[in-house]
Order: sequence, then C-alpha cells, then structure tokens
Amino acid sequence: MNGTIASSSLRAAFSHCVQQVRSYDYHHYLCLLELPPSMRKAAFALRAFNVETSRAMDVATDPRIGLMRLVWWQEAIDKIYASKKIEHPIAQALSSVISENKISKLWLKRSVEARINDARREDTEIPETMDELEKYAEDTASTLLYMTLQSGGIRSTAADHAASHIGKAGGLLLLLKSLPYHATRNRHCSYIPVKVAEEHGLLAKQGGRFEMHLDSRERLCDAVFEMASVANAHLRKARDLSGTVPKEALPVLLQAVPAQVLLDSLRKVEFDVFDPRLQRGVLGVPPLWFQLKLKWSSLRGKY
Repeated sequence: MNGTIASSSLRAAFSHCVQQVRSYDYHHYLCLLELPPSMRKAAFALRAFNVETSRAMDVATDPRIGLMRLVWWQEAIDKIYASKKIEHPIAQALSSVISENKISKLWLKRSVEARINDARREDTEIPETMDELEKYAEDTASTLLYMTLQSGGIRSTAADHAASHIGKAGGLLLLLKSLPYHATRNRHCSYIPVKVAEEHGLLAKQGGRFEMHLDSRERLCDAVFEMASVANAHLRKARDLSGTVPKEALPVLLQAVPAQVLLDSLRKVEFDVFDPRLQRGVLGVPPLWFQLKLKWSSLRGKY
C-alpha cells in the first residue's frame, strides 16, 4: 500500500514538473518533447528546477523572501544528495532522477549559487564585462544541458563543448529579451556590462555611482546588437562542433533552435528589445512556425 502511495506521489511530482515547464518555459518544453522517452523524466525535473529558481525573485513580494527561497534550494540540493526526503514535488522528482542517474551535484549547486549571487547584487551593481555575463549564462543555462547529457549517459567532450556554447548563447539572448521586464523593476542596468554601456554612451556616473540611461533607443539597440553578436558567435562555434558530436547527443542540443529563433527575431526588430513583437507567440514567432522549425531540425539531426 505504501509503495502504491509513493508511486502515485512520484507520478504527481513529475506531472507537476512538466506542467511548470509548459507554463513558464514553453519553448524549452517543446524541445524536451523531442528527447528520447528515457531522457524526458530527468530533463523535465531539471528544467522545472530551473523554472523554480529563475522565478524565485520575480514571484516574491519582498526580495528577501525570494533570496530565502533560493537559499532553501541550495540547502535542498545537499539534502537530496544525502538521500533525505523533502516535501516538494520538484525536489521529489529531482531526488528520483539523481538516484537513477549519475548527475553531478556540482552543476546543480553552480546553477542555484549563480542565482543567489545575482539576487544579492544591488540594482546599481553592473557586470564589468561580457565575460561576467557569459559566466552567468553558463552557470544557469549550460549546466542544464550538461546534466541532461549526463542523465542520458552521454559522455562526450565535443557534446559538452557544444552544450557550453548553446547555453551561453541562449542565456545571453534571454537576458536581452528580459531587459524591458527588468526595467520595470529598476534592474534595467543589471545585464548590460559596463564596458558595453560605456562604449555606446548609455552609462553616466552620478554621486560616485554608475547609472544606466536608456533614453536613446538607437544607442541601446547598438549595445544589444553587440551583445547579441557574442551569442551568435557561440551558436556558430556550437555548430562547428556538430560533426564530432555523437548522434545520441543531438536531441539535447536542439536547444540551439530557440536561441537561433530569438536571435532572428531580434534581427527583425533591429535589436530593439522594447519592440512588442518580441513578446508575441514563441520568442517572437507564431507557435506553429516554431514547432515546425524545431521538428524539421530534429528530423534532419541538426541543431
């Protein structure tokens, strides 16, 4: 009887993971459906964990509560790897996945610690260089791909390198897409590095502090273009590795497709992140078009 209840609870936990990803990360939800069935449980649990940690600060009424939530997840990871039970559906799903697969604790910890460090930054604290943002993108996005590859038993240096580039590209582009949202929360300066902002005349020093000025749409577009170009370079590097990536890794690396779609959408609006067309459909394109592009890439074994 207890086994039946436990099994039912675990099914509900994984169902919750799928629903969370579908609701809050729809383009990646579609990507995960292209994975082999044997890899989907782990992928949805990991992606749901990312949804939970990425939204922690946004859904909290007080930043301190959001930070407490992230710290809770940091401690939850330790408990999961110590085989301690946690009454949370995503934690339950993660615990099951970790017990069945060799998933690195290091990557999970790096992911949540990057979120914590970001949450602790003051609104006026700005990354100095693109390297800092790329590191953040790798810690929060590439790590998910590393762990998904691990869950499928895929050990390949080429696949890991491609995953690193795809995660950095996707992470950077999503940060750009989110700039208007963060502008409404007084964090609009957080994801444009000092060096890029200075180069394009967006930064002014007032009272010993740097302040970002976004009143020039043309200058902002130029800065976004420069940052998007870095993401594009990562996508190119990932595709240059395609000939050496094992076939079983290709479905995992399909997450390059939404990154490319978002990059193309930015090009269409001339890198104006405030253009409302970017918020339409899936990453600025009709949902059916996105699904067809994803399916076509999957069928061709391309990313």
